[in-house]
Amino acid sequence: MVLAAGRSQRMGQPKMALPWGDSTVIGRVVQVLSQAGVSDILVVTGGGSAAVHAALQESAARLVHNPAYAAGEMLCSLQVGLASLPEDCEAALVALGDQPQIQPQVVAGLLERYRSSRSALVVPSYRMRRGHPWIAARSLWPDIQALSPPQTLRDLLQDKAGQIDYLEVDTDSILADLDTPDDYQRALNQRV
Repeated sequence: MVLAAGRSQRMGQPKMALPWGDSTVIGRVVQVLSQAGVSDILVVTGGGSAAVHAALQESAARLVHNPAYAAGEMLCSLQVGLASLPEDCEAALVALGDQPQIQPQVVAGLLERYRSSRSALVVPSYRMRRGHPWIAARSLWPDIQALSPPQTLRDLLQDKAGQIDYLEVDTDSILADLDTPDDYQRALNQRV
């Protein structure tokens, strides 16, 4: 699942549709997930949904709209996404739509760790800092669905700290996202 429902206020334009290589920011995220072996990709839209639809029209990603996106809560988008997944889905990999720097090997490593451990939460960590994407087993979905503001996903992760299986990675790409024009320009300059 890709969370792409933000309003892009700090960016000043729909950041999901910004150019990234031969694609767009959201297009690159979907490409990386697909390259890593994720076969069913659900994108949660909100602000700038028309731009996200246009950017992904050639992809196999399914889109679902978060009608409460204007509240600006990532939690609500996650809840909408989880409610839209098939009943036979045993876990959700949660990625950020504004994180085109994620690497296929990190996503593949998370998937492999989940398959081998069946941990309730599999979270990447770079130098003791957790990042995205991460995996939540279906057993945790009711806990996520029960959260309401001012609670956040951080509260859930704190509450479930003993259940987190950390995957140490050697890239800070799991920590980076694009919120401002400077973030975007810096990320473009660092592209390999």
